[in-house]
Amino acid sequence: MSFTPLDIKTLPTVPRDTETAEILSKLEQFGGVVIKDYLTRSQLENINAELDEPLASLYEGSKHDSEVVQDFHGSKTKRLTNLATLSPTYRELLDDDVMHRVGDALYSEESGTWWLTTGQLIEIGPGNKAQPLHRDLGNWPVFLEMGKRSPTAITNLMIALTPFTEENGATRIIPGSNHWDEDYGDNIHKGEPAMTIPAEMSAGDALLLSGKVLHGGGANVTSNERRRGLTMPMQPGYLTPEEAYPFLISMDIVKTLSARAQRIIGFRSVYPAGGSPGLWQNNYEELANHLGL
Repeated sequence: MSFTPLDIKTLPTVPRDTETAEILSKLEQFGGVVIKDYLTRSQLENINAELDEPLASLYEGSKHDSEVVQDFHGSKTKRLTNLATLSPTYRELLDDDVMHRVGDALYSEESGTWWLTTGQLIEIGPGNKAQPLHRDLGNWPVFLEMGKRSPTAITNLMIALTPFTEENGATRIIPGSNHWDEDYGDNIHKGEPAMTIPAEMSAGDALLLSGKVLHGGGANVTSNERRRGLTMPMQPGYLTPEEAYPFLISMDIVKTLSARAQRIIGFRSVYPAGGSPGLWQNNYEELANHLGL
C-alpha cells in the first residue's frame, strides 16, 4: 500500500463564487480546498465582536476524563458551542447559500437531507502543541473500517476568524490521504507530521475539508497570537450530531430562521435517500408541524 501524500506545498484556493462542481472536484482530489473571502468584512467583524465576551470567560483545555480526549482537545485551546444562541451573525451563516449548495451537492443523492455536526468556535492559544492527526470519520467507527469506500459521512467547513498561519496553529492536512487504499481503523498508518502542509488563510477565508483526510490543528508557537476558527461540519441526517441543538436553542430564536436553517440544526425532519419515510419525526409527520414552524 502507498502512503505517499500529494506533492503540493499549498492547498488549492478558489473564489467564493466558484461553481460548486469545481469546489467539490478539488475537495475530492486534494482532500481540502480553501474558499477565499467566505465571510464579508462586516460578518467577520460582527461575529468576532459577538463571541469575544463568552470566549473570554471560557476555560482552556478539556474537562473530559480521558487523557486521549484531553490531548485531542488541547491544553491551551478553547471550544465554544451553542453559537446560534450567542451570535446573530452565526445565525446568518446557517442560511449561507454557498454552504447549502455544497451540502446539497455532497449529500442529497448519496444520503438524503443533511444537518450540522456542530457549530464550534475553536481558539488555539500560545503554547498549544499540535493536535494528533485524525480523520473526522472517527465519530462513527463503522465508517473508519470502510476506509475510502465510506459514504461522505462528514465534511468540515472551517472558517478563519483570525489569520491562520503556520506559526499560530493553522490546520495541517496530509493532502491526498483521503485516497489511501486501506481501512481507517485504529491499527493503520496514520501518517507523519512531516507529511502535512498548513492550510494558511486570511481572516474570512474558509477551508472545506474531507472527513476522510488526515489532519489536525497545528502547534501555536507564537507568544501572543490566538488562532480563532469557526467549524461548521456537515453530515447526513441519519447520523447523530455532536451538538444537541434542540435542547440548547430557544424557540424564539428558531422561529427567526429560514426553513433550511432550522433543518440543519435539528428542528425539522430529515429524509434519507432511498425512499425512507423520514426520521426525527412526530407521529410519522414532519417535526416542524409539531413545533409550529
